[in-house]
Amino acid sequence: MQPASATTREKTPPGSDHDQMPDTAPFEQLLEASRRELTGYCYRMLGAASEAEDAVQETMIKAWSARETFAGQSSLRTWLFRIAHNVCVDMLRSPQRRARPMDLGPSTRTADAVLGAPLTEAAFVQPIPDDRVIDTSGDPAVVAEARDTIRLAFIAALQYLPPLQRSALILCEVLRWSAAEVATLLEVTTASINSALQRARRTMAGHQPSAHMPLEDPAHKDLLARYLRAFEAYDMEVLVSLLRDDVVLSMPPFDLWLSGPADVRAWFVGEGSVCEGGRLIPIDVNGSGGFANYHLVEPGLWKPFALQVIETDGEHIVGHHNFLYPDIFEAFGLPIVIDERGTIDASAG
Repeated sequence: MQPASATTREKTPPGSDHDQMPDTAPFEQLLEASRRELTGYCYRMLGAASEAEDAVQETMIKAWSARETFAGQSSLRTWLFRIAHNVCVDMLRSPQRRARPMDLGPSTRTADAVLGAPLTEAAFVQPIPDDRVIDTSGDPAVVAEARDTIRLAFIAALQYLPPLQRSALILCEVLRWSAAEVATLLEVTTASINSALQRARRTMAGHQPSAHMPLEDPAHKDLLARYLRAFEAYDMEVLVSLLRDDVVLSMPPFDLWLSGPADVRAWFVGEGSVCEGGRLIPIDVNGSGGFANYHLVEPGLWKPFALQVIETDGEHIVGHHNFLYPDIFEAFGLPIVIDERGTIDASAG
């Protein structure tokens, strides 16, 4: 996965109309218009939706408090991004790097699998809805490239970079700022930004994720539809037929991960059989197809269990990542329960 190309990447460059909004517009409207782009920047920097939201909120508060001191020496966008960058750097002072289970150790055979104790939320890259960080309504080619910059593997790879390199790469190769503009924002020299970019590119090359089929591709949509039917029917024969030979199954907050269709199947018919009878609601998450997985707790009643990020190559599922954090369903705008007990009672009567 490469950052978006120079011609189609997600962008609102400094000096654009976004910076030239009428002076008469309320300041809070100016701030709110920047929220999604700032959230995208902070999410790529921090690797977690909740932290990105916190960082953006702190940025807004700081900007509002300092609005009288904004003298216009730089664009409003540059000023806001400088505040957001500083907030993110303060939040990155912890030595722990967010990662994926696959980055923490080797895979385990299902026969030897033990979940063990869950790790803290801060151990893992966390999911985020696509529309929270990118504009999903534009040209499909542009949207597809923007989605590449929020895929789990890309976000995890960014976490290997120190803050300056991370920021330089995001601003220059995702948001399409020039090195000189980034230097102004970060208050360093253009030469230091170019140097940081070179080092960042070398590091990212060592963590290059595989290519994925765009969500808009009909083959991808058909594959996800077949997966949904197979999962809800708990038809393991069909489900396993959709998996690539090197498919990966992960389950944060646990560092356990499995590889290969045989072990995935063994998990789902073994300890993972709690998923049988579940319901899935499609979501767009981290540039990939995904589902909110609800567990059946009694006839007609399902409750949140995990967010699934389903990565594909268009023909097969290559990644089946389950985030076992039911408390984040509400943040995704998902129902906190699926209750059809009344329907069942009515049909029984």
